[in-house]
This record gives sequence, C-alpha cells and structure tokens, in this order.
Amino acid sequence: MIIIGNTYLSDDIAEKMFVCDLEKCQGACCEEGDLGAPLELDELTILDEIFETVKPYMSDIGRKTAEKQGLYLLDSDGDYSTTTVEGRECVFAKKDEKGHWKCSIEQAYLENKINFHKPISCHLYPIRISQYAEYDALNYHHWHICSPACSLGEKLSVPVYQFLKAPLIRKYGEAWYKELATIIEEREKEI
Repeated sequence: MIIIGNTYLSDDIAEKMFVCDLEKCQGACCEEGDLGAPLELDELTILDEIFETVKPYMSDIGRKTAEKQGLYLLDSDGDYSTTTVEGRECVFAKKDEKGHWKCSIEQAYLENKINFHKPISCHLYPIRISQYAEYDALNYHHWHICSPACSLGEKLSVPVYQFLKAPLIRKYGEAWYKELATIIEEREKEI
C-alpha cells in the first residue's frame, strides 16, 4: 500500500499495466455495468450547468432520456451516477462513425465548448475511489472488458499510475503526483 497524505493507494496502481485500446474494446465501459458513471457531489451542479452545451453532442436517445429522467440518479447506497438509457449506456455516451462509444461531455470539452473534461470516475478508470470520512482509498478495478487495455499496457510497459497521470493530477494535484512517482521509483530501486 502507498500512503500520501489522506490517500491510500493499492499497490496494483503501481504494478498493473494498462493503456486503453479503444479499437478493441470500442468504449464498452460507457455501455456495460449496472449503473452509469459514478459522480461526486460537486459534479451534479456541473452537469446541470453544462447540459445545454453538451446536448448537441449526445445521441437522440441519450438526450431524450436525460430530459425525461434527469442527468443523474441516487442509488440505494446513497451514491450518485449518471442516468442510463434503458439500463445500458450512459446518457452521455454516443457511438462514433467507427461504432466506438465516446463521451459527449469529453467531445464538448475537446472542442473548447466547456471546461469540464468528464466525470472524474471516468477519467480515472480503472482506478476507483472509495471516499471515507478521513481518507480516500484508491484501488485498481479489474474488469474483463478491459483485457485489451491490460494487454496493451503490458506490451508498452505502462503502469496504471503513468497512464492516468493527467486525471490523477486533476484530482490530487501536481505535487501529490510527483510524490507518488517518487515513492514508486524508490520502491523499484529496492527490488
């Protein structure tokens, strides 16, 4: 385990290899699962504020579902997640011309229409954060649909924490990330 301030990280984040392989998985994480993308409380307001700008990037069914059911829901555990279309894809997911699922929020961000990249849970995947009163627990989440990402990560020798450098900095800051990288590099020297 790696501890930095009030964050506790599983060793898998340093040891497992991962690089998304969209050509093989086709963005299945936008479609698979029991719920939509997990959301932090501050992201609820952000989604409300950006919805009108993001709507043109959404699929017709995603937009209609969001307008009818809302952008997010509260689950039985008291956590928020994005609404899904008939229990499948996230309302913000849309297939591109190649048949790959893409995030309409991210598309609007990449075109400089909004300054919110996408929900941090999506940006940080395969890391999942469990928030407790006094600390965040960061764990690597293994999901069979990401097998191509694990294979590509192995081939390219890219550990999870390096693949997710930008979202980790977005969440915890540059200094935090530098400390993480230093701790992992020091550990590797000892092996």
